[in-house]
Amino acid sequence: MAEQKTLLGGRYLLKDKVGAGGMASVYRATDQVLDRTVAVKIMLPQYASDATFAARFKQEAQAAAALSSPYIVGVYDWGKDGDTYYIVMEYLRGTDLKSGIRSHGALDPKKVAQIGSQICGALSVAHKHEIIHRDIKPQNIMVLPDGNIKVMDFGIARAKNSHLTQDNNVLGTAHYVSPEQTRGQELGPTSDIYSLGVVMYECATGKVPFDGDDAISVALKQVNELPVPPSQINPNVDGDLERIILRCMEKDPANRFQTADELRRVLNNYMAGHTVDVPEPTRIIGAAAAGNTTTRVMSDQTQAMARPVGGAAAVNAAGRTTTGQFDTGMYETKKNDGMSKGRIAAIALVVVAVVAAAIFAVSGLLAPAELTTVPNLLSLTREDAINTISEYGFKVGSVDDGYSDQYPAGQVCEQHPGSEDPQPAGSEIDIVISKGPEPVDTTEVPDLSQANGRDEAEKMILAAKLKVGDVTEKAASGDEEEGTITDQSPTAGQTVDVDTTVNFTVIVAPDTTSVPDLTGMSRSEASDALDKAGFGMTVDEEYSDNVPEGTVISWDPSGKQEPGTTITVVISQGPDPSTEKVDVDALGLVGMYAEDAQDAISHAGLYYNPVSESSDSVPVGQVIRYSPKGEVDPGTTVWIYISTGPSSSGSGSGSGSNSESGSGSDSDSSGGGTSDGSGGSSSEAE
Repeated sequence: MAEQKTLLGGRYLLKDKVGAGGMASVYRATDQVLDRTVAVKIMLPQYASDATFAARFKQEAQAAAALSSPYIVGVYDWGKDGDTYYIVMEYLRGTDLKSGIRSHGALDPKKVAQIGSQICGALSVAHKHEIIHRDIKPQNIMVLPDGNIKVMDFGIARAKNSHLTQDNNVLGTAHYVSPEQTRGQELGPTSDIYSLGVVMYECATGKVPFDGDDAISVALKQVNELPVPPSQINPNVDGDLERIILRCMEKDPANRFQTADELRRVLNNYMAGHTVDVPEPTRIIGAAAAGNTTTRVMSDQTQAMARPVGGAAAVNAAGRTTTGQFDTGMYETKKNDGMSKGRIAAIALVVVAVVAAAIFAVSGLLAPAELTTVPNLLSLTREDAINTISEYGFKVGSVDDGYSDQYPAGQVCEQHPGSEDPQPAGSEIDIVISKGPEPVDTTEVPDLSQANGRDEAEKMILAAKLKVGDVTEKAASGDEEEGTITDQSPTAGQTVDVDTTVNFTVIVAPDTTSVPDLTGMSRSEASDALDKAGFGMTVDEEYSDNVPEGTVISWDPSGKQEPGTTITVVISQGPDPSTEKVDVDALGLVGMYAEDAQDAISHAGLYYNPVSESSDSVPVGQVIRYSPKGEVDPGTTVWIYISTGPSSSGSGSGSGSNSESGSGSDSDSSGGGTSDGSGGSSSEAE
């Protein structure tokens, strides 16, 4: 079912299948959110409905996600889609160590030590989190193009205090499990160290130390047999590396290296050509040598590797039943009822040889080889270093390339062994040629002002292979819109190193409350309403001809505001008492000539509008009458009626037309100036 999906979790677009294991398939996929290639491990359908397997699958994600090391495959995410589970991991380009051994056979001893040291780096991190890997094997070691490794598959890793697997059943691979794991006993860090010893044994010899027709027979050998020394399979394995490997594979956990850090220090010293102080393994079974022929019966827990139906006692390769007890660190000998003459003779020859070797050593005939000073090759060019190695009587070993901040490209930046450690003439010296400083990937800082809110800004940062730093929230004010990114550091468009931290400020909505409607309220009513809403109040006063005195004219700000905001309220003082009326009657307009009347009106702050009208009693050009009368507001228009003399018809009717345009508006004007047709009398008496 999982294989038919193209988009997992709404985010991971599956591309192609790149691997498969006992309980899951692995796909290359694209993370559409971060736009990067990832590896997605999907549980096989037949296990998805099994609660135990589902719990183990979830445990793998949680265990690995908690670990951070350059030698551990990173886990990004995990989840469930429909009825299947998946884990999203770092996508690696390379090959697993098992395939490399099959292709190339035994590896160079220094390379074996390098691989072992890096695996120790991964185990050290896991063990400090009290997580035991439980399945260290070459298939779970990925070799990258640069030669470094990453440990994969924490599928059966388990914290020391967890109890996931029933009866402590062994879930590892028989060729690499420790004796205590075979018997289903409680495991500690030394169990992973045993498995690592088996991995280094295979790297050094091209073969596993124990093999058989089935998992049970292989597991029994892990408990009851000692490995053939690696140097007997591959003569290039020197004594130091051999002792390191065999100490890792001691049957008794107490006789092994006790921590991954301890083993790593020894391997690093070996690679540097320093003295390695590791004791020889015990190679004789004390009980057997004394004639002890006790039959051994393996405990039921041993069969947890692959329990046969019926639970019959397991039988080892020699046809004997065995127990979980064993002689720690001893080579097992076959049961004998007596010694043959040939065997006695062989033992005698060995004794003679040992005695002879001791005699020769004492007499100086087997003195150690003469040591020669190793030249200091650092900073030399490749050609000069090779020539110098030959001049000093050494052989050129491996010549690798590597990055260095100290030595320019083309110069030797590492050598093994170093110049402080004299070596036998003719031995090999490995060198590493600098490629210069390791290039740092750079990226362009995105413009976060284009983001629609904080979440989108963080996605833009991650998509640019940068890290989200401090995010400052600023309450919106004025025209600022919620979700706007106002500041960022580094600035948009700047080229920076990958994983640089980006800080930014985002506008957030303030905690707001609506300002109440104060229309028609008195000053005290407005104060009470604002106080109840959580606002302060200041008061301004203004005159108003329209709003009664003591009543709210306006307030600012209005709408939604942060609690505690001070609202300015304008209260009416009523009409402005400083505004004086103009007494039109006091101007004495009647009888004035039109020009004088206009001047008087203008000087009084009023406007005029002259109207021509015939009159039998008022001389031509003088004011007959005006309107309005009495006190008026400044700016009022006064209509003045100007005499044109008697009408030509003698009827006294006025023309009713304006003789001039006034200097103001016609507001507040009155009077029609219209004659009644009987001699020009007006509608108002003078």
